[in-house]
Amino acid sequence: MKKVYIETYGCQMNVADTEVIFSLLSKHGYERTEDMSEADVIMANTCSVRDNAEQRILGRIEVFNQQKKKRPEVLVGILGCMAERLKSELLATGKVDIVAGPDAYRSLPVLLQNAAPGMPQINVQLSREETYADIKPVRLDTNGVSAFISIMRGCNNVCSYCVVPYTRGAERSRDFHSIVREACECAEAGYREVTLLGQNVDSYSYEDCSFARLLQMVAEACPGMRVRFSTSNPQDISDEVLQVMASHANICHHIHLPVQSGSNRILEKMRRRYTREWYLERVAAIRRYMPDCAISTDVIAGFCSETEEDHQDTLSLFREVGFDAAYMFYYSERPGTLAARKYPDDVPQEVKNRRLEEIIALQNSLSLESNRRDVGKRFEVLVEGPSKRDPSALCGRAGNNKMFVWPDTEHKSGDLVEVEVLDCTQATLLARLVKQL
Repeated sequence: MKKVYIETYGCQMNVADTEVIFSLLSKHGYERTEDMSEADVIMANTCSVRDNAEQRILGRIEVFNQQKKKRPEVLVGILGCMAERLKSELLATGKVDIVAGPDAYRSLPVLLQNAAPGMPQINVQLSREETYADIKPVRLDTNGVSAFISIMRGCNNVCSYCVVPYTRGAERSRDFHSIVREACECAEAGYREVTLLGQNVDSYSYEDCSFARLLQMVAEACPGMRVRFSTSNPQDISDEVLQVMASHANICHHIHLPVQSGSNRILEKMRRRYTREWYLERVAAIRRYMPDCAISTDVIAGFCSETEEDHQDTLSLFREVGFDAAYMFYYSERPGTLAARKYPDDVPQEVKNRRLEEIIALQNSLSLESNRRDVGKRFEVLVEGPSKRDPSALCGRAGNNKMFVWPDTEHKSGDLVEVEVLDCTQATLLARLVKQL
């Protein structure tokens, strides 16, 4: 069997896609390897959300080609969002043999078969139907603890800064029967947790099945398995979803709710389709139904024309919500987006950096405050594995998605334990083992 090595970058959706790719290739005589030096095919599944992600991949292509110099028969491929966005540029380098977009993975066996020196192969055709619903993924989590299930693909929102609608195409939802079946297969295989994935899960719609109904079906079909989901859009998350979460003990009380900015002027320019007031009302609704629900977010510092007043609006919203965690970035113009075509990237880089640093500093203090409130409390934690810093300790997450570390040499990945929090840092809750559940 020929061996395939794949590096995966970007979001959880890309991880799920890589699992689909390995499954498709395994049916055509290819075997997964984690050793690049023995691979017949070397590929990267890529992200285009920010420029530095693409720059990193360009550097990896050079590394892949070092293997090609040693073994000229090796094929190098770029998959995913960057393949969709930079198809011509990638082929022009002369260093890539395969370019395949997110909807073209079924064609990979043929592309690999036809590729040869000087004859690169490409398929970046987007689809309005492809969901890979019939593909049983080859799970990358070898510990068998947590699995990703893609419930939909693409996005129709077309936020002005975002390249995803152009690289992943139009939104389409997967047959709910196949989603529930895959969740049950995960449970039967011993997985303790699944995460339902979509660019905007709250707009899931298949026949008469809404996301709230899908979430309920998965939770009830797999009562012994924890259920998570990502990502929610503030304009779409409904009370019905919150009610389902509150009424099912195995649905984790954590919602990732990207805000992007606290300024209504900037939100309108971003085409986010909600206001600061709407966002805060949704946060209030989450806490009405689930007072213990953790809320995390995404934010962009220094978007086009952002003023100090806009920036202060973002800081004040962070204080008002008190996020448990956040992913924070400065604005990176993406060619082809509405913002790149319509708005000058006019906030100086040093101002972007300073504003981002202020947001990060504030969130660090909020995360620490959130963790301090948990000291003395007990939580059910799913063991993920040994702590990276201390092999005599284990780490894992509770339903709120916070990371716990405690001394333990008896339990293993996949065990569910109860721990008591003794202390904390801004990133980690330091605990003691109470009992196995």
